[in-house]
Amino acid sequence: MNSNILAAVLAAVFMGTIGAISVYADVSAETVTFYRLFIGAVLMGGFLLATGQKERILTWPGVKVLVTGAFLAGFVVFYIVSLDYTSMANAVMLLYLAPVTASIVAHFFMGERLTGASAGLIGLALFGFAMMMEFNFNLSGRKEEAIGLFYALCAMLCYAAFILTNRLIHERVHVLTRSGYQMLVGALCILPFMIQQGDAIAGAQWGWLIAAGVIPGFLAIMLAVVALRALPAATYGTLAYLEPITVVALAWVLFGQHLNTLQMSGCALIIISGMVQALLSQRASRWAAAEAAL
Repeated sequence: MNSNILAAVLAAVFMGTIGAISVYADVSAETVTFYRLFIGAVLMGGFLLATGQKERILTWPGVKVLVTGAFLAGFVVFYIVSLDYTSMANAVMLLYLAPVTASIVAHFFMGERLTGASAGLIGLALFGFAMMMEFNFNLSGRKEEAIGLFYALCAMLCYAAFILTNRLIHERVHVLTRSGYQMLVGALCILPFMIQQGDAIAGAQWGWLIAAGVIPGFLAIMLAVVALRALPAATYGTLAYLEPITVVALAWVLFGQHLNTLQMSGCALIIISGMVQALLSQRASRWAAAEAAL
């Protein structure tokens, strides 16, 4: 397997481990989120120093990067909270409607017009989520499920805002600088809430919190950066959908959260629509570049 493709695969798989790690850590969502982001930021700073890139640490990232850090903290903590009330599959599939939501917002407010094919794929993804819910949107008598879906919705909106705000960041801000500061700001945003929780952390829990910072934090982001430098956006965007597949697989194997045929078909529709959208976006970018060169 090509090393860059392997990096993208590992990045997606590592990202998908945060749900399982948070369950095993057995502390508040705020605590898991803080350590994932803070340890990730510290390791990123250490990496930049070790590789002679100190200037990337000393670069002012800009207000937009700081704002995205707050959105990053929001989508991580809301996603982890949602796992206390609904299945990992429901939470992650709702979370992965964020690119759909971002595309709709960009269509109306950022001049990124949707094509007929893109609109059709958005509809397909929404239909896939309806299948995940088994076409049962009556949440009366399902209080826990309703709360979980609400928190997952909050996570999705924060993730969509994270995607959109990242598009506005100037290219002069290196991706490693951006990632490090986003994690640091996210950790600082969540710190007061973590302190308020006052979790007493035992020895085994420290291991899981460190794992959260190393695996879905630092390693996942570093591998994603490596892959993005070499792979077309469409290829990386397609491989990124291994993250929800990882979440669903871990939920099934580790926690017995089985899906029926209808729900698995819904997962497939969401994932396929995302993959095709990534391919179409890459093709559109190539056409735009070709037209600009004429």
